[in-house]
Amino acid sequence: MSAVTEVVSHLEPARWAVANRRLVRKALAEFSHERLLDPEPDGDRWVVRAGPVEYRFAAQRLALDHWHVDADSITRHRDGVAPEPDALDFFLEFREQLGLTDEVLPVYLEEITSTLAGTTFKLGRPVSSKELARAGFQDVEAGMTEGHPCFVANNGRLGFDAAEYRAYAPEAAEPVRLVWLAVRRDRATFSCSPDLDHDALVAAELDPATLERFAGVVDLGDRYLLPVHPWQWWNRIAVTFAADVARGDIVCLGEGDDAHRAQQSVRTFFNTSVPERHYVKTALSVLNMGFVRGLSARYMEGTPAINDWLHELVTGDEVLAGLGFTILRERAAIGYHATTYAAASPSSPYTKMLAALWRESPVPGLAPGERLATMASLLHVDDEGNALVGELIAESGLAPADWLARYLDAYLAPLLHCLHAHRLVFMPHGENLILVLRDGVPTRVIMKDIGEEIAVMDPDVALPPAVERIRVEVPAHLQPLSILTDVFDCVFRFLAATMHTGGLLDQDEFWSAVADHVAARPHDPALFADRFALSCLNRLQLRNNRQMVDLADPAGSLAIVGELDNPIAPHRRNP
Repeated sequence: MSAVTEVVSHLEPARWAVANRRLVRKALAEFSHERLLDPEPDGDRWVVRAGPVEYRFAAQRLALDHWHVDADSITRHRDGVAPEPDALDFFLEFREQLGLTDEVLPVYLEEITSTLAGTTFKLGRPVSSKELARAGFQDVEAGMTEGHPCFVANNGRLGFDAAEYRAYAPEAAEPVRLVWLAVRRDRATFSCSPDLDHDALVAAELDPATLERFAGVVDLGDRYLLPVHPWQWWNRIAVTFAADVARGDIVCLGEGDDAHRAQQSVRTFFNTSVPERHYVKTALSVLNMGFVRGLSARYMEGTPAINDWLHELVTGDEVLAGLGFTILRERAAIGYHATTYAAASPSSPYTKMLAALWRESPVPGLAPGERLATMASLLHVDDEGNALVGELIAESGLAPADWLARYLDAYLAPLLHCLHAHRLVFMPHGENLILVLRDGVPTRVIMKDIGEEIAVMDPDVALPPAVERIRVEVPAHLQPLSILTDVFDCVFRFLAATMHTGGLLDQDEFWSAVADHVAARPHDPALFADRFALSCLNRLQLRNNRQMVDLADPAGSLAIVGELDNPIAPHRRNP
């Protein structure tokens, strides 16, 4: 088979049909949850309509208005015939209900197509939950099949061609060697923790032979070294920054020698040659899940200071230390100043094309008997319908309720404490946390992706000038959503459903355990409110799939539609 045909070899009819059915299932579930669709009961099934088209399906309605849709039950009806569910047709049929404009719809359809193609690729590489539960850190990372649990179009990666998908997608698990550039120091900003400097970092991250090879290309004395995603070099830097290359402001040194694996976030790499070395997060000008994934050179300047501030807070907090909660610091960052493009438009995507940061590896902090896994794995269900969380529980030998209690101690307790004691919030979805497991039991969690995704909601707390940008104004009534939405609705809703439908733990027991956990700790009483605002993620992407959220005003970008019944409110204990 030639390379030309190999890149589409996974796109065969049977797998494509399965991928479409799964994506339509998710669309029915999440759009019903966000009240974009309003299913009507029809005997033992539900039905949604768009003009002459009907979709019928079986589903369980669970806590938080979660729709657990049976993918095999979905039937599509039009003009007396029942064609197979087709995701692209689905979005054309329901475009009015979903509010898809003429501008957004074509790009959204491309994102859906790419997501379908990715699912079809993964279907050709099945790995059981039993295997993943005992797999190595990076094999678990590559084995994740669902992507973000809420977003329907969650694997767009628009910009990758078919060969690049197989080279750079995390599920492809191919080794990637980063491209290294030498940039003039007067055209870039490098920042790092006080106990580090550029030369020390580079000496630790690159082998002597690699550095010697690079030094043979150009005098490195007045240069910073900047790692770049290979796609970014070929498709952006070598073309868009051609003037800088011609002037010698940017010199390409070639590929590094270490092999890396792309993480679920696509633009971040784990060093598989030397796992103790830093992750590298790169700018990547592809459109994925509502954003072009660039990195701001301006933001990079303050990133290490923010991480050092948070590290000091976390390590100095006795409660967090007792819970074993830690962070992976972004220890150094670099941004190249695209002066020509900045002069044209200071906030354009062109100013976010050439930057990188170095994030600590979790490997040096492991004790004997500990292993790592992305927290996203707790929501993973394999092609046979077996949940990875069930395999971890079986390995642990604990009762499901006891296992859940240990998980809540590791994950929920630090988040509750940070909110109550420091008005500090994270972006605590599964991809942003690493579980530390011992015999299948989560003993602690490690938080990552700090610089761009933490916020302090206290208007009065003193922050160093370099850290001030993380202070956000969030109305008091919306602050509990950092737990109610980000944890309950976007993580626990799916975990509770997986455990309930898999026969591991009844959903009432799940939410009772969460209620007891919250009640046992200092907390905002609003966490036990009878209802809370429904904040809708897909509505953001359907509204604008190129700039989903204004990062300078995230609260102002929320799409609030009605309320959800709080699943822990019925379990509130009277004092």
